[in-house]
Amino acid sequence: MSHTLTRPKHIPQRICIVCRSINPKRGLIRLVRTDTGGVLVDVTGKQNGRGAYVCQQTTCWHALVERNIIIGALRLSGLTEEDRAALVSFARTIDTSA
Repeated sequence: MSHTLTRPKHIPQRICIVCRSINPKRGLIRLVRTDTGGVLVDVTGKQNGRGAYVCQQTTCWHALVERNIIIGALRLSGLTEEDRAALVSFARTIDTSA
């Protein structure tokens, strides 16, 4: 008489560095510090390096760039204009209807 108990599948949780909300890892967008000290949007979530997660709300992305939250989260010395422009550009592509 064996009872098969099925455990619910573990869903990794992460915290948005801007609004501090806890969400499933797959629902967040990962940012990575590159070897050269830049910032890269990691859509796969698998790149090497120090990472930070941001939810898909446009308000979080605006605050991320305006308040320089990313600098502390990724332990950067600063944010280049190219990286800042890339983050703003990526923020425009986020679908807020989801």
